[in-house]
Amino acid sequence: MLETDTDVLDDFGEAVLNGLSLPQKAIPARYFYDRRGSELFEEITRLPEYYPTRTETDLLRVHAGDLARLAGYGRTLVEFGAGSATKTPLLLTAIAAPTYVPIDISGEFLNDSAAALKKRYPTVQVLPVIGDFTKSLVLPRFSGPLTGFFPGSTIGNFGHRAATDLLRSFRAILGENARLVIGIDTRKNPRLLETAYDDACGVTAAFNLNLLHRINRELGGTIAVDAFEHRAVWHDGLGRIEMHLLANMDMTFRVAGQRFSMRAGETIHTENSYKYTPEEARLLARASGWEPLAFWTDPHNCFGLHVWAAADDEAGP
Repeated sequence: MLETDTDVLDDFGEAVLNGLSLPQKAIPARYFYDRRGSELFEEITRLPEYYPTRTETDLLRVHAGDLARLAGYGRTLVEFGAGSATKTPLLLTAIAAPTYVPIDISGEFLNDSAAALKKRYPTVQVLPVIGDFTKSLVLPRFSGPLTGFFPGSTIGNFGHRAATDLLRSFRAILGENARLVIGIDTRKNPRLLETAYDDACGVTAAFNLNLLHRINRELGGTIAVDAFEHRAVWHDGLGRIEMHLLANMDMTFRVAGQRFSMRAGETIHTENSYKYTPEEARLLARASGWEPLAFWTDPHNCFGLHVWAAADDEAGP
């Protein structure tokens, strides 16, 4: 069995040990994204139940002209949590960005997607940054104002206070006269939401369970992955979908040399996904140092695409 010195654990190890020690065990959602987790998430985005990706993609396509005007034509584009950057070409083209800076925690996956994008857009300078955008980041220096891109409703993974703090940090990273194009999922029929996070093919379940495989592989874990089940539940009062890993039997296991116990029915809370009304999204913008410029949604109000300006700036791009 692997014995790990807790003094030399990386952020993932520390987060796992701390999270498994809580009364309600929890691990931050950002640790889903090892190589396999990133691949599984890309599969999720193509599922018929998962509406956010295709809806946001359509909004980016339909409103390309407005994006060029409001998000800033000819600006460097900085994408937070780029992943495979499947939606990025639509915004890159709309604003004619000369430089693209994708940021992602999964380095190997990021470099692959950055290389593919560079091949597709040989005149665009692509400068990938491997890092956790929830922490301090240093970007290359650029002349002129920047435009940020935060698609996919990733902001929903953060509680309201943490979301405000994160968006304030984006404001600081992007600097003066910044713009932010951000996707924010909307409140809607709970059944539609629960289906989107618990698909019939079991891809989201595999994505959730992959976190346990990562713990076993990277932290010397002895978790019986087959003893867990994926759960996705809507909490109306909190305005969020929660994802959990449910233990279906009493068990003990070790992670990084530390022993943990769980009872049947106990869960590890792995993700929140908050949903916002348009009014709540505008309040979030203003609370975090941004001024809303535009908001678009689809005919069924399934998803929202927003353009915000740094609050101290003029309304023009």
